[in-house]
Amino acid sequence: MSAATDVLLDAWSRIREAVHRAGEGLGPEELAVRLDPDANSIGWLLWHLARVQDDHVSDVAGREQLWTSDGWDARFDLPVGGIGYGHSSAEVGAVRGFGAGLVLGYYDAVHERSVELVRGLQDEDLDRVVDESWDPPVTLGVRLVSVLDDCLEHAGQAAFVRGVLERRT
Repeated sequence: MSAATDVLLDAWSRIREAVHRAGEGLGPEELAVRLDPDANSIGWLLWHLARVQDDHVSDVAGREQLWTSDGWDARFDLPVGGIGYGHSSAEVGAVRGFGAGLVLGYYDAVHERSVELVRGLQDEDLDRVVDESWDPPVTLGVRLVSVLDDCLEHAGQAAFVRGVLERRT
């Protein structure tokens, strides 16, 4: 391990803490609440950030996503596909019907895979190009920071929605 991977591991632990703070103890109805008809729900935000992390980390690790390999897709049994990018308002609203235990369980499995990958990295691994479709090409380090940023942003949004809901009661 290196100082760089230590920083990444610290960031990943912060995401996990934020995800759990935003979702723990919530039932299906609370997870599905939208602050306005087109807003993202806590459930969608947590599901989406886990899906993005699973998709991107699995891709750079050359592994099948946990979503399918561990049967999370069947457990959620959602009428929408993908990882949430480009979802319409109706598709966002369709990501519902599950409690915190399921979405946090999926996130925790994804988290463990991410941490496993990062623990095995050396500094020079972070310079490996993982996506040549961008200019400049995306390195592993940049992709991991991008995932971290996306996940922290969405965990913060979920925490905000939870705070609004708690103040309403």
